[in-house]
Amino acid sequence: MNAPADDQIYDLLNRAKTIAVVGLSDKPHRASHGVSAYMQRNGYRIIPVNPNVSEVLGEKAYTSLEDVPEPIDLINVFRRSRFVASLVDPALGSDALGFWSQIGVKDNHSAALLADAGLVVVQNRCLMQEHMRLML
Repeated sequence: MNAPADDQIYDLLNRAKTIAVVGLSDKPHRASHGVSAYMQRNGYRIIPVNPNVSEVLGEKAYTSLEDVPEPIDLINVFRRSRFVASLVDPALGSDALGFWSQIGVKDNHSAALLADAGLVVVQNRCLMQEHMRLML
């Protein structure tokens, strides 16, 4: 599976307004928290998806993607690669434009299924770093 071109990532980041963050931690020292706080400061709505917390960054947390009651533009994954496959069906059932897995998270089979369904899929890259590189 080929990585999307910079113009596709730029378009995704420009169009996306609401980001569901799977595995968002309430611990400030965790990467998921720092990246999500950065995206929130840059105008994105963050929706935490983590069954172990009730709120992160001032936003109500949800147990799963299926429980999020509003449209999602981008799904950002901070879970181990072995959990990505379990997110494919919920992602396909959402209105998401894209599916992003952070550094160290990669599942080519799942990525191909999502891309075939029309989602922009980015794997093994940091959302914050790419936002800084392409949007600022």
